[in-house]
This record gives sequence, C-alpha cells and structure tokens, in this order.
Amino acid sequence: MSDPHSPLRLNVGFVVAQSAGFSRDIPFDLPQINIPPDLYLSGLIGNARATRTPQGILLQVDSKALINLECVRCLTSFQQTLNIDFTELYAFSQRFVTDSGLIVPETGIIDLTPVLREYILLEIPISPLCRPDCKGLCPICGNNFNESICYHEDDSGDPRLASLKSLLDK
Repeated sequence: MSDPHSPLRLNVGFVVAQSAGFSRDIPFDLPQINIPPDLYLSGLIGNARATRTPQGILLQVDSKALINLECVRCLTSFQQTLNIDFTELYAFSQRFVTDSGLIVPETGIIDLTPVLREYILLEIPISPLCRPDCKGLCPICGNNFNESICYHEDDSGDPRLASLKSLLDK
C-alpha cells in the first residue's frame, strides 16, 4: 500500500507511464480497518493487481476479511469471513468510462475505499447465521436452544384464536 495514513489508497501512477500489458501486484494486510460510516473489518488481506490497458488501469482485487455479524435466529455475535473479489476499469478519459464511472485521477492515486465498501456490502449475507443448524430462541422465555433446552407448560395459544381451535376439535 502506498500511504500508511490511508491504507486503501494505491499509487498507480507508475503503471500509467508503462506500455499496455504491464502489471504490478500490490499486496495488503490490514489487521483492523474502519470503512466509513459503519463497516469495521479485521484481518483484511489480499492483493490488488494493476494492469495497464489502452483504455485505463484494470484493477483486479482478490481479498478476504472478517466482519462481526449478529445471527438472525439466536441473536449471538459471530465473525463471518467475506471473500471480496472484483475487477474494475479505471478509465483514462470519459470516452472509456464503464458503467461504474471510475476514472484514473490526475494524481495517479486510486482510493479503493468506496469501491471496496460496495463489494463488501454485496458479500454480507441478508440473513446471517452463526451456523447452518442454529436452533434459535425459545419464543416463550428467550432461551437460546443452542445452549440448552427449556421446558414449558403446554401453551394454549393466543386466546383470540380460541374459537378457531374449537373447530379443529370437531
């Protein structure tokens, strides 16, 4: 990485000066990182390959990180591994811009933070589970079924539905 104060800023100016086909690998290993406003990752490791093309700089990122999530069934916190792999073209001019709208800055320094944030958000599961067989919480007392079993009196159910229950008894 190029700047210790902004570890996701890559200096690719030297790649711009090369001929098409030149590439350089830029490894990174960040123990902790905060991606504003609300993403906190640990163990972000990976590699960014910057390749000079006639249209711009092709950036191929292959990385992994850990993020703290909350299980939707038992509400316990756990760490999830995210695989964050993407390829983006940073164009030299508006003529070569792709749908992502990325352009190589005049300074030659690419800030990966906004693009990385988007790809991380796509990798976070909608309904994260601490484990595939999570048993969840007891609807009566809130006991975590993964840790112990609870025993309750047979619940008669919602009193508002008692008249419907009498139809089942017939």
